[in-house]
Amino acid sequence: MPIWISKRFAIAVVLLLGLAPAARAEVIQQLPTDEKVVALTFDACETITPAFLDTSISDFLVAHEIPFTVFVSGRFAKHNTEALSALAKHDFVEIENHSLNHENHMERLDDATIIREVTENDALLASITGHHTRFFRFPAGNHSPRAVADVEGLGYKVVHWSFASGDPGKSVTPDALRNWVLFKTKPGSILIFHINGRGWSTGAALPGLVDDLTRRGYRFTTLDKMLP
Repeated sequence: MPIWISKRFAIAVVLLLGLAPAARAEVIQQLPTDEKVVALTFDACETITPAFLDTSISDFLVAHEIPFTVFVSGRFAKHNTEALSALAKHDFVEIENHSLNHENHMERLDDATIIREVTENDALLASITGHHTRFFRFPAGNHSPRAVADVEGLGYKVVHWSFASGDPGKSVTPDALRNWVLFKTKPGSILIFHINGRGWSTGAALPGLVDDLTRRGYRFTTLDKMLP
């Protein structure tokens, strides 16, 4: 069934019957593998102040053809249409759903609003990238079983992260970020950073971090390769 049909059906159920769709209410924080595989994921979000793609991150990853996933909010997408369209042309880059307006407490929204946040952002991202989204990440990681069930009812898997990298902290140096992530990473880790200009040390830390993980035998993947 095409994803837009399943989404339309789920919206009708919620709006007409007032019932949240039956779902697993599962938040994925780890890839299902014991192999040395990690997912590099990046949040590209914006609330009030315009934010733009951190090309120190994207240029490095694209130049080395390193697989990565970007969770994009609608406001960010509107200010970065060309950059996202260009990224989406690479088969090792995955663009996924981070809600339309990046409400930090989506669990407080009613069912219909949660569904609109997801479906309207999906439509926006599809118009830019040519692909519908399969995975969703709640802004700030705030969620509830009801909110997760609403999103899953649209056919999505909710994917967060294995541990916080701390990259939005201005006081976190590149070396501290790199050492912390290396210390915490294990097979199947889902790593989270920011690619919206607010991952203050990520661009500087990333090349060394990728080199270190590679030397330790890790390889990188997008979510769609590991999560059916």
